[in-house]
Amino acid sequence: MLFADLSFDLGAGAALLVQGPNGVGKSTLVRIAAGLLPPAEGSVVRGRAVALLSEAAALDPQLPLVKALGFWAGLDGARGRVVAALAAMGIDALAEVPVRMLSTGQRRRAAIARVIAGGAPLWLLDEPANGLDAASLERLEAAIAVHRHGGGAVLVASHVPVALPGARVVTL
Repeated sequence: MLFADLSFDLGAGAALLVQGPNGVGKSTLVRIAAGLLPPAEGSVVRGRAVALLSEAAALDPQLPLVKALGFWAGLDGARGRVVAALAAMGIDALAEVPVRMLSTGQRRRAAIARVIAGGAPLWLLDEPANGLDAASLERLEAAIAVHRHGGGAVLVASHVPVALPGARVVTL
């Protein structure tokens, strides 16, 4: 089994960094934590809302970025957080640009902004650093730190280093 005897609790301010090379099951663990896949054994208990960042940004490519993010934030009752989320990821100047026109790194930052804007207390981030340059990675790490400082929790699965001070580290 991939995750035999793996147990963790992500309380307020907590972080779990799941690291390892491609193909070892990091994304599978994130999907199980999100409730998208059932665990083969054991259970997953989520007592709070979850925001998932996966490979697909799930943003309408035809819409301007601010409207694409606004759609998801509206579902979460958090439409008022979109502008701050864009600013946190340094893409506020791109608010009126159609999603289809964004570069790979800009789309990744937009997907992270979707997570930030949603306001869920638990973030599940699957390979969040993919496509990010050094400055954007620093923005991601800062956003995670702000989220944790505010009582949020985060699970980050990554094959590249992501700074998460005080995080529990699991290597697969």
